[in-house]
Amino acid sequence: MDTNTLQLLMNGFGTVLQPTNLFFALIGCLLGTLIGVLPGIGPAAATAVLIPITFGLDATPAIIMLSAIFYGAMYGGTITSVLINTPGEAASAITCIEGYEMAKNGRAGAALSIAAIGSFIGGTVAIGGLVLLAGPLTALAISFGPPEFFALMLVGLSLVTGLASKSIVRALLAALFGLMIAMVGTDPVLGAARFNFGRPELLDGFDFVPVVMGLFGLSEIFVNAESRERQVFKTNLRSLFVISGADLKASALPILRGSVIGFVLGLIPGASAVVSTFMSYAAEKKFSKHPEKFGTGLIEGVAGPETANNAFANASLIPLFTLGIPGSPIIAILMGAFMMNGLIPGPLLFKEHADFVWAIIASLYVGNVILLVLNLPLIPLWVSLLRVPYSLLFAIILGFCVLGSYSLRGSTFDVVTMLGFGVIGYIMKKLDFPIAPICLTLILGPMLEHSLRQSLEMSKGSFAIFLNRPVSLVLIAIAALIVVSATFRMFGKVQGEDFEM
Repeated sequence: MDTNTLQLLMNGFGTVLQPTNLFFALIGCLLGTLIGVLPGIGPAAATAVLIPITFGLDATPAIIMLSAIFYGAMYGGTITSVLINTPGEAASAITCIEGYEMAKNGRAGAALSIAAIGSFIGGTVAIGGLVLLAGPLTALAISFGPPEFFALMLVGLSLVTGLASKSIVRALLAALFGLMIAMVGTDPVLGAARFNFGRPELLDGFDFVPVVMGLFGLSEIFVNAESRERQVFKTNLRSLFVISGADLKASALPILRGSVIGFVLGLIPGASAVVSTFMSYAAEKKFSKHPEKFGTGLIEGVAGPETANNAFANASLIPLFTLGIPGSPIIAILMGAFMMNGLIPGPLLFKEHADFVWAIIASLYVGNVILLVLNLPLIPLWVSLLRVPYSLLFAIILGFCVLGSYSLRGSTFDVVTMLGFGVIGYIMKKLDFPIAPICLTLILGPMLEHSLRQSLEMSKGSFAIFLNRPVSLVLIAIAALIVVSATFRMFGKVQGEDFEM
């Protein structure tokens, strides 16, 4: 970091630590966390809805608060994922797998604590990368064309093998079902409707949020409704928020890997925080000495994805700041807020409004500190939700799910979609099929198809384009290695025991 950059960063900290700006950062973090707890609303909707309250503010406090809402909601979605197996937003869906199992084992506080710590570290790493490497790394990210993006999505799809619980065959069948759902909607090239059965609501395909709320949240309600327990599970509140040295040691490498995965993917316009969390979870399962224990409540499965989630959130601002490219819907909303305040994101932003840019960058770090300080003391409050009798919690969760799915587009069709996928998720849980591969392929399917068809148009139908470009060739090789290693592992398990379908 050169002297000039360091001076600009220090000036940014001086600006954001002014009482007014610090207050709006605190309000943004608090609002983001609270909204993240509500299933289905998520950071994009939250930021869009709350933009009007910034109209009377200057540009700096307005963007500071909206940015804080963004990454606050990213953490808030973790709370319901851990406590009631209902992701507050899409990127927290993978946290349900280990986080909820930890909660059932009486370790909800440890899961929420490591999520807060990992989010802080991941965000800090991403902010450091933003300061040091914004220029060269963004240039690399923008060099990704359709072939490279297709190869990256192949790597993501290959991670389905890492999401298998007991049977890779079941995981592949679940992934295939997710791809079938992803095909519903409109052809991305021809613009023709397909597989929508004449329903205009399906012209844009199934919305991810009602689907994931049904598969994870409602299915868990249905499963728990079979039990006569009056509480979700019993727990000792005194020890819940204590995280042990062993937990910290087990989480150290997952947090490091999650930081790298989230940061790198955050640089690529069009990538998704969901992809970063799924990749992080699959990576931890690959690196684990006991992958068969995943799904039973391993803290590594919470630490990695939650770190990747926040690292992605902060790194995704790099293309916006330096090139004016919004890489996701939430970043597009933030870009709109920039322009409403007379600021055009892009290369000239650093030159013409340097004080503003560095104040926003400094606010990202301050906001991560606020989230850590704000959420760790509140863990007993969140965990106290477990004292609520399940008969009451059942109604509360169902109400949140219905409200969250309806609020997306004001459509009862989304509510029906959520209920339908809740039944599907329940049946899959009873048959011991993993749900996570459906979510992964539902997200990656449209991006994979779009980049494939764009690539083939560039090459006039030749698949050689994927092998002639070094980055795509390397990524395809990585995907092939993942699939081959998973295949050998599967056949190793088959020897000496019956193949479990």
